[in-house]
Amino acid sequence: MLRVHFTSEDLARVKVAAGPDHLWEIANSVQTLQRRDGARVFGAWRTWARPRLSDSCRLLSPLLPPHGYSPDFLTPTTGDRGTLRAAVDTLMSTPQPRLRADLTRMAAARELPRWAGALASGDTEVLRQLGRAVHTYHLEALAPFWHRIQAHVDADRVVRLHALLDGGVEGLLAGLGPQIRWRPPVLEVDYPVDQELHLNGRGLTLQPSFFCWPTPFTLADAELPPVLGYPVQHAPDWARDAPGDRHGDESGPLGPLLGQTRAAVLRTVRTGCSTVELARLLGVTHPAISQHVAVLRAAGLVTTVRAGGRSLHVATEAGRALLLSCARGPVG
Repeated sequence: MLRVHFTSEDLARVKVAAGPDHLWEIANSVQTLQRRDGARVFGAWRTWARPRLSDSCRLLSPLLPPHGYSPDFLTPTTGDRGTLRAAVDTLMSTPQPRLRADLTRMAAARELPRWAGALASGDTEVLRQLGRAVHTYHLEALAPFWHRIQAHVDADRVVRLHALLDGGVEGLLAGLGPQIRWRPPVLEVDYPVDQELHLNGRGLTLQPSFFCWPTPFTLADAELPPVLGYPVQHAPDWARDAPGDRHGDESGPLGPLLGQTRAAVLRTVRTGCSTVELARLLGVTHPAISQHVAVLRAAGLVTTVRAGGRSLHVATEAGRALLLSCARGPVG
């Protein structure tokens, strides 16, 4: 079990990350790719991804085993990580003492490939190879699904916002899921090893993660800026009709996307709304709302998560962009 110890100052410094972290999603997905559990959520993606991966995963998998410790430097909590390129640059600028400390710790538990010694010494060529592998793996395995990953994390942030509005920071912490329990002033987390994390006024960043599985995660080094990653809820069909597949109507899912009611649904779910709330606000029956949301979801404009026993619908990045373009009106 992981026990995160809060002070009153820490409670005032809790935040939810602004979006998915490229390097955390890479690390978590490489680990998930090597596992067999979670087939209901990740089985279709594994089947799609495995034959498409180049040698990039062979370089990453020894550092990111499916179980046990993996180096903290692969998931930095400082530096520019706003884009994939910036995140890779931050990774490649890891100080040599951090490389050596993390890889020495890992080597104590498992055998590492010979090139890991050069990496631990800060060899620039090996670092470049690692950076290329990270970038290539993201392009091959994650980029085709990134808009869906982003949509799920966006939806989770809306859920956390509702929890914060209803119950304050303690309500936010208490609502993180069955694997995480708030017992003031300690957050108890189901974890594969026993670990104590004293925040000591540094606060905590909550990082929703699409590929986090099966338990939440944190960094091994308690001196690093504290972060707690946790799994988001997944739409059961998120990997269906993967990029490159061709099924059904060639006009795509946007074909039936017409009508004032559907547009009103999309506008209303911009900041999150349940089926019951949509029916009440728009004066439409529940079955009709469900049908409209299903079309919007198939078009990639809305995602749906379960929260507190209800379905919460949230406009995706693509849905918000469509609303913005319509608000601007025709060009010319």
